[in-house]
Amino acid sequence: MKQEIKFGTDGIRGNAKQFPFTKKALNYLGMAIGKWSIKKYKKKKPTVLIGYDTRSSSPRIAKNIIGGLNLFGINVFNAKILPTPAVCLLTKKTKKIDFGIVISASHNPYTDNGIKIIDSKKIKLTKKDEEKIIVNFKNISQTKYNNLNYLSKPWKEAYKTYQQQIISLFKPNFLKNLKIVLDCSNGANYKIAPKIFKKLGATVFTIFNKPTGKNINEDCGTLYLKNLKNTIFKKKADIGFAFDGDGDRVLAISKSGKIIDGDDILELLSKHPELINYNKIVGTIMSNFGLEQHLHKKNKTLIRTPVGDKYIAIKLEEENLHLGGENSGHIIIKNYINTGDGIYTALKVLESILSNDNWEIKTFKKIPQILLNIPVAKKKDLTIEPYANIIEEYKNLLINGRFVIRYSGTENLLRIMVEDEQLDHAKKIAMVLAHKLQNTLIQE
Repeated sequence: MKQEIKFGTDGIRGNAKQFPFTKKALNYLGMAIGKWSIKKYKKKKPTVLIGYDTRSSSPRIAKNIIGGLNLFGINVFNAKILPTPAVCLLTKKTKKIDFGIVISASHNPYTDNGIKIIDSKKIKLTKKDEEKIIVNFKNISQTKYNNLNYLSKPWKEAYKTYQQQIISLFKPNFLKNLKIVLDCSNGANYKIAPKIFKKLGATVFTIFNKPTGKNINEDCGTLYLKNLKNTIFKKKADIGFAFDGDGDRVLAISKSGKIIDGDDILELLSKHPELINYNKIVGTIMSNFGLEQHLHKKNKTLIRTPVGDKYIAIKLEEENLHLGGENSGHIIIKNYINTGDGIYTALKVLESILSNDNWEIKTFKKIPQILLNIPVAKKKDLTIEPYANIIEEYKNLLINGRFVIRYSGTENLLRIMVEDEQLDHAKKIAMVLAHKLQNTLIQE
């Protein structure tokens, strides 16, 4: 019996040596996607753009998906190493492209990889699209693999086209006289990000721009900011930006060493001349309570969604809003494209800083936030007793803050987030609550 593929919040992801990243499974998946695309786009031969990050497994995965696509006659353009947002933008803006496929596991280590399918209209696939691909995968019949072709057309212009499209959206040389450090995470932005910033006038110092196939996200990028901070001080730079492996996330560090996370970026962009008049911003349940309070004082509303940029994109689309993001650095500016783009976001942040003369990067006062992860054997319903009673008891002890208690979508973990105005109080509540819930879950 064939194993089933599963879509998570951001496509299909897992260890690159295991199912569904084996040759046969990838061939099947390529066929399942090909069959879906013919019906979806009502064409005999739809056209797909494929791009991937710098992981050693990415070319192999792309090749085997292409083999399956070929059996359904899909026209394949292979851009090779290209940031995720570039695949999204070119899929949306290029008439000859019907859909895109990204091979990447974002901020994960090189041993993982992932497959994300991009729709030319909405970018993110609907649940129905995912279900159709899953059904197709189940129903694909056995194939003679010796007869597979791996045919694709190179699209060397993809890199240059993306670069030109971004540069065209900003004033020439608007970064003149600025010294900027870029941490490219040894990922898909390693060449293109420095080029774009230089062409817009900046003096650029680039770190982690020598991918080996195994060093993507390794002690660098959005999850490890220490080297970026040290380089900013060493080079006396004005600011620094860190991207993740596929280029859709960005975080920043000011010249004084202050970390600028996704919540800070949302606040900075809410003051951008093009966005200042919009009074609703989309965040997630993990967005800091201080941001919500700050926006309220500015007569703006923070709308919260579940964790995942997919849910941000859905909410922006549903309510025709323009700005949203996660504190992890996924920021969506919808009038550009309905997905995160680290390079574009960084440039818009710089526009906002320049227009407001805000080089101290003043944003808002964060409420202390404590995050704890509890390993669990089974994910039990927390809305029933005795769990609900325990959670309610400690929620009532908050001075001015909030709880978020949820299970991880990918691991057997219970995540506890406690915010309160007093750090020690938040720590105490989080620790005692975690201990009580863990003991109760074990006993049950």
